[in-house]
Amino acid sequence: MSEIVANMAGSVWKVLVKTGDPVEEGQDVVILESMKMEIPITAESSGTVKDVKVNEGDFVNEGDILVEVE
Repeated sequence: MSEIVANMAGSVWKVLVKTGDPVEEGQDVVILESMKMEIPITAESSGTVKDVKVNEGDFVNEGDILVEVE
């Protein structure tokens, strides 16, 4: 299992996947918003989404787990 984590603090602007979705390496899974910029967070490996740990509007810190992929 791999964990997709936030690379900076910000608000979750959009969640692009849900539990059970297949994901490919490099696919955007979450979009963070920080300082009026949209920052796409991508999957580092292919697999299936096991769990989405955040909701749109949540504030996350750098290193927080956003999505688990297996």
